[in-house]
Amino acid sequence: MLTSTDFIGLFNERFFRNFLPIPASNELRLEIGTPDFQLPDITNGTLVKLSDYRGKQPVLLAFTRIFTEKQYCPFCFPHIKALNENYEEFKQRNIEILLITSTDEKQSQRVVRDLGLKMPLLSDPSCRIFRTYRVGQALGAPLPAQFVLDKDGKLRYKHLFSFLDHNASIEKIIEKFNYFSAT
Repeated sequence: MLTSTDFIGLFNERFFRNFLPIPASNELRLEIGTPDFQLPDITNGTLVKLSDYRGKQPVLLAFTRIFTEKQYCPFCFPHIKALNENYEEFKQRNIEILLITSTDEKQSQRVVRDLGLKMPLLSDPSCRIFRTYRVGQALGAPLPAQFVLDKDGKLRYKHLFSFLDHNASIEKIIEKFNYFSAT
């Protein structure tokens, strides 16, 4: 599955739109709400609207970098696996994880099957939500980022990609949820 060197599907419109590097420039402020969006959930075939969680439960927005259904970012693949392996722990804490990818619906369906994803995988092949959240882009795909939202939809923590610190660890994310839940 992951040892394949099959690059079919890599060089598409999304690749060329995201080829030039644009650094993450997210200016969303802590304690403020984040932009609403609606995307298809490939895991269960429904539409997910971020605002539907407001007032109900905290959410982790996990923007991830998947090039095609056969080509994963080497920094994001372990992060996706860790989120999936710890999904039940997040659910026990009443936290929803929304994993957002720029792969199209067909590619995303294969990702869900191949990785056995339990958490929602939202497909944004136009990269509209990635751009709204200004996570940056390079070499054919948007960059990863994580946003911790409290149950009122307010931003409590954000982690933007850097070569020194690719993705926020599961421990760091849980620590941030614990911190604002205790205050």
